[in-house]
Amino acid sequence: MANSAQAKKRARQAEKNRLRNAGQRSNLRTFIKKVLVAVSTGDKESAQAAFKTATPIIDSAVNKGLIHKNKAARSKSRLHAKIRALS
Repeated sequence: MANSAQAKKRARQAEKNRLRNAGQRSNLRTFIKKVLVAVSTGDKESAQAAFKTATPIIDSAVNKGLIHKNKAARSKSRLHAKIRALS
């Protein structure tokens, strides 16, 4: 356990950040799953709409430091390839 006041404050901040990051990560995964569900049903229009809403959320996760930019690019590329494969 933290002994100094500084270490106690950092522990409080780390816990607060962990909770916020967990929520944002869950939100990110939810929007990615929405695209995958739309692709699995075979509905290209709803998949494109879901991808259009998921893309800025993936990009904002990069800006917040939740995921690496290469992971974001890879995720978007794979989702887009699955949508293209529907036609």
